Amino acid sequence: MQKDLPRFVSLLTKNTVALILAGGRGSRLKQLTDWRAKPAVPFGGKFRIIDFPLSNCLNSGIRRVGVITQYKAHSMIKHIQRGWGFLRGEFNEFVELLPAQQRLEADWYKGTADAVYQNMDIIRAYEPEHVLILAGDHIYKMDYGEMLAYHVSHEADMTVACIEVPLAEASAFGIMTVDKDNRVIDFNEKPANPSPMPDNPDNALVSMGIYIFNAKFLYEQLIRDADVRHSSHDFGKDIIPHLVKKYKVVAHPFSESCVCKPDDVPYWRDVGTVDAFWEANMELTKVTPALNLYDKKWPIWTYQEQLPPAKFIFDDEERRGMAVDSMVSGGCIISGAKITRSLLFSNVYVMSFSEVVDSVVLPDVKIGQNVYLKRVLIDKGCIIPDGLVAGVDPVEDAKRFHVTEKGIVLITPEMLGQPVHHVR
Repeated sequence: MQKDLPRFVSLLTKNTVALILAGGRGSRLKQLTDWRAKPAVPFGGKFRIIDFPLSNCLNSGIRRVGVITQYKAHSMIKHIQRGWGFLRGEFNEFVELLPAQQRLEADWYKGTADAVYQNMDIIRAYEPEHVLILAGDHIYKMDYGEMLAYHVSHEADMTVACIEVPLAEASAFGIMTVDKDNRVIDFNEKPANPSPMPDNPDNALVSMGIYIFNAKFLYEQLIRDADVRHSSHDFGKDIIPHLVKKYKVVAHPFSESCVCKPDDVPYWRDVGTVDAFWEANMELTKVTPALNLYDKKWPIWTYQEQLPPAKFIFDDEERRGMAVDSMVSGGCIISGAKITRSLLFSNVYVMSFSEVVDSVVLPDVKIGQNVYLKRVLIDKGCIIPDGLVAGVDPVEDAKRFHVTEKGIVLITPEMLGQPVHHVR
């Protein structure tokens, strides 16, 4: 059986359709999602958040993917059309966009389960044996083929990927209770007081928002849920709590399918807050980051412009273009400025005598002269005026910008009086 396992997994992935739930705003990211859906937010210097689940699908051998969109999806749609149009339709490979189009009723998607239900005729036409449902807003590398094999070998109706998180952070997730065979016996969506794991009272076992269903079983449950008047039509709030009482729902430990070295801690980040987003990006500037973006065996695919290499100019004592412990993407020009422990996305210009420290700068930003930025997150397209100082005085920063609980300063074009997204 072990000898035939790769063939077994490849058959499973071939007969699976993945659906990425990418319609949410992500309101905890504050003004960063005023003009884009959370999965479309740039991440890691040149990627977008949605590139991670899409790359996991491609690398796992799942080449039939539907991306379910709703909230302000234009930038994400454009990104997917440009960067993910290389799959071959004649081989039944695709990444299709599934916008809210009121196929069944004159209403938008009411919940995650309803988003799948409203596209059920399209999914049925694919004739999958299994349906993989993914959140479009997490950063991780995972082999979904391993999870599919786990699902089939456990003869499950539904499988939920799970990971341990500190109890203090667990109220933001669905909390799972499992028996000795990893069967889910209880599920509570975002409880105020999460239950700890019996053998680890400091942690809770949480859902990663990654589900595998037997296709026919999924259709039955979506139809049933659609007829329940009081349901919010959400997988975490309604579908899973109902299923664990009557059917076989099993938990799949992320450690068994994460793409990492054997001794590494499995990497998974919910970048749903400004602080978490800043921290996850900043981790990448470390000598040995927890997320390996240099892994040729499991690459992260994306759309990227053809840009010149980053350029560092001037070597005067007080005007030296340099970057230390930082990541600097293509198209950047560091002109007599100093970058320290920071991540600069594509096409960032930093002018003379300026200093950027412990900061994340999204694409197409221009930073003027004599600027000092520390622990700052700058949104795409900002023009930072000469002499601006941010990240030093929280009281002054809060008068113009958004300051998080941990002191990260979020700057967007609108906060600078640059309404680049507004229609005149």
